[in-house]
Amino acid sequence: MLVKTFGSAVFGIRAIPVTVEVYMDQGIQFFMVGLPDNAVKESHQRIESALRNNGYRIPGKKIIINMAPADIRKEGSSYDLTIAMGILGANEVIKTGKLEQYMIMGELSLDGGLLPIKGALPIALEARNRGFKGILLPSLNAKEASIVNGIEVYGITHLTEVIGFFNETLSLSPTRINAQEIFNQQVLQYECDFADVRGQENIKRALEIAAAGGHNVILIGPPGAGKTMLAKRLPSILPPLNLQEAMETTKIHSVAGKLSRQHSLITLRPFRAPHHTISNMALVGGGGIPQPGEISLAHNGVLFLDELPEFKRSVLEVLRQPMEDRVVTISRARITLEYPASFMLVAAMNPCPCGYYNHPSIACQCAGGIVQKYINRISGPLFDRIDIHVEVVPVDYKKLSDCRQTEYSKVIRGRVIAARQIQEKRYTGLTGIYCNSQLPSKMLRQVCSLREAGNQLLKTAMDKLGLSARAYDRILKVSRTIADLDSSADIKLEHLAEAINYRSLDRDNWGK
Repeated sequence: MLVKTFGSAVFGIRAIPVTVEVYMDQGIQFFMVGLPDNAVKESHQRIESALRNNGYRIPGKKIIINMAPADIRKEGSSYDLTIAMGILGANEVIKTGKLEQYMIMGELSLDGGLLPIKGALPIALEARNRGFKGILLPSLNAKEASIVNGIEVYGITHLTEVIGFFNETLSLSPTRINAQEIFNQQVLQYECDFADVRGQENIKRALEIAAAGGHNVILIGPPGAGKTMLAKRLPSILPPLNLQEAMETTKIHSVAGKLSRQHSLITLRPFRAPHHTISNMALVGGGGIPQPGEISLAHNGVLFLDELPEFKRSVLEVLRQPMEDRVVTISRARITLEYPASFMLVAAMNPCPCGYYNHPSIACQCAGGIVQKYINRISGPLFDRIDIHVEVVPVDYKKLSDCRQTEYSKVIRGRVIAARQIQEKRYTGLTGIYCNSQLPSKMLRQVCSLREAGNQLLKTAMDKLGLSARAYDRILKVSRTIADLDSSADIKLEHLAEAINYRSLDRDNWGK
């Protein structure tokens, strides 16, 4: 007897339907074909134990299991339940009439319990798009999958529940949640707020500009000056995610297995802060079937690199292409995948190995030339891709002890949203451009036009600071954002001067 059940393989952030064909005939052999990996092949032992522990068994017959399409490698243990239902259906233990209406996924434990899988959200989306009536998967994945409207999602805790469902001896209730309601409840629940920060008004201003235009930023200053504290609060002033961005972000975290079981939808912009010992593959993504790395997990959010010069140079260099293209392409012998990587880079670093170069009260202990050597650990092309450079100085006691209330994140966020709305209106009809940092060079002169005085000021700055052509573009984009924050149609001299001031690491005398 031939029976078909349906599962799904996840590649990148999309799912591909997998048809599991189980054919049972006379004999005693067991074959599994269709390019399964070792974890899929080992499902035979897990399924056999789960069935025996619940009063069922794999029949002593010739069983051929084909996983189609056969040219795509099947990985992981999430096909256990799909294969088990096919075997029971072919052995006429369960009724097969409803099998073709449902996508079935789940890893079996030896007692028949179901363990969670990765990628439940993209699998549910694909099941709906393919016209399945519903999807059966582990209960711990049910909330995540039920974000998808238009399909019944059944959360299962045990193998016997699935058997009872198909034999119509057990009635299951689909999991239902209102994604829009959850999104509205959680979208602005930030743990950190700029009101917690005393002093550092110039740094807050720089981060506000960065948030308004989606610009990359680097903070350089001595230990304890507040670089990390400020960076962690940047997501709280970014425009809130919309539902589409939340779904896209959740898909990436679902595929990576990073989605919290308590939360079915990511409603806050991600903040990823990998340690400086991270490898190239962990940052970009990789594996036999490439999994998303930190830069993709930071999609629609912030990637924070603390102690930037301590990262391996090869790790930092792989950031250059994703920062420009906002997508990372990972190629393997059998497959090429693309992961989105539209993130804001926030980097922090000490000015020198001892940390006290340019400190107002503590003398730097570094020998001559060491400061410049330390800065040179970061390549010029990477510095060029960072729009805003800010020096962070320690806060004095007077400001630290000041009890007056400082500006809340929601107030700053209001100004940022207003500036973003100006940019959205400006770039209406242009694909892939939503803020000033994404502005292509061919449109730069049109959007960031300067008057004669502005051109002269920028020329003087270029000559004195020795700026590259890419740095020139960055200054124009930042000045356009500052003008948007002022609701100014033109870029004025003060906007341009402030933007030039945010290129401190381009100064020839830095570290000398």
